[in-house]
Parts: sequence; structure tokens; C-alpha cells
Amino acid sequence: MKNKEKLMLSLFEISAIKFGSFKLKSGIISPVYIDLRVLVSYPKVLKQVAKAYITVLEKLKFDRMAAVPYTAIPIVSAISFYNNKPWLYTRKEVKDYGTKKSFEGEYKVGERVVLVDDMVTTGASKIEAIKPLTDAGLIIKDIVVLFDREQGGKEFLEERGFRLFPVFTLKEWLDLLVYKKKIDKEKYEEVINFINNTKIKIKK
Repeated sequence: MKNKEKLMLSLFEISAIKFGSFKLKSGIISPVYIDLRVLVSYPKVLKQVAKAYITVLEKLKFDRMAAVPYTAIPIVSAISFYNNKPWLYTRKEVKDYGTKKSFEGEYKVGERVVLVDDMVTTGASKIEAIKPLTDAGLIIKDIVVLFDREQGGKEFLEERGFRLFPVFTLKEWLDLLVYKKKIDKEKYEEVINFINNTKIKIKK
């Protein structure tokens, strides 16, 4: 079995992908929910995840990585142990005391940074994370995620000059789960229809 397939099955086993009825931030009720925050409790799977990212990252040229909080922080930390690349992480809230930094970590102006996150849906949150880094003089063109929900994020980012590199897509994940009989065909079709029906139409 391919390493990518092993990873997708491992993520299923630790309930990183859940099926049922979940209220999303948007208020929409979804039949699927992805929770990669559980990785901190499963170091063996976190190692698999880090190595999967590295298969993508090793094809790119960059000086350091940048993690989007919070899910990507332990992931990038694990990646760094393998590829020895330094990294930064952006802050969700900028403090009004101390250094008042919008991101943490050392850097040099003009360095090329690859943004690392867990997934992409609309792509809007990636733009928010990139802004303080580019404002500080860093160059960002590439974004690497574990998977793409294929709901418009890739197109949104490409229109703004960024390249998205997912390890796999949500559909690939679902295809494998139904093939391995981890979910039934009815559940598979329910989720696929939900993804297709809620795909975001982004204006240029």
C-alpha cells in the first residue's frame, strides 16, 4: 500500500475525519467534519503527516516555513525535525504589550517562505496569514496543505498569484474510505453532494 493511502487510513482510525451532523462556523450543517487537532495525541500519525508534507516540500525552493495557527503549529514543528528548516508562526491575536509581533520567529528580509496549513476551503484565511509576513518583507508564493476540500480555495489563491500544493484531496480520501469499506456508498454520496452543493463561487 502506498504511504499516502496508509496515512489516509491512519487519519480515519484516529477520527481525524468524522461523519454525522456538524454545525460549521458558517452555520451550515455538514455531514463531514475534519479535526486534525487530534494529531497532538497520536505522535506516530503526526510523524506520517510530517513525512507526507515533506514529499511535497522537497520539490519547492524556500528558506523557511510559516505555520498558520493553531493546527499547523505542531505539524510544522514535526516537519522541521525531519527537514531541518527553520520556521515561523503567525499569531491569531496581536498583543498590545511586549513585542506586539504579528508573528514569531527570526527571519531576514527577502527570504522565501512557504506557508503551511492543515487544509484549504475558501483560501481567505491563507491571505490573512500571509499579509503580516509579506508586510515584513518576506516573499511567499507557495502554500502547502495536507488536503484540499476542492471548494474553490485553489482557484481563489491562484487568482491572487499563489500556488497551492495539497498532499491529497478530500475526494481522494473519501474514494479510499469507500473502497476500503470504511464508509458505505450512501454516506460517500451524501458527502460528495454536500461538497459539490456548497462549493464557493468566488468573484475575481
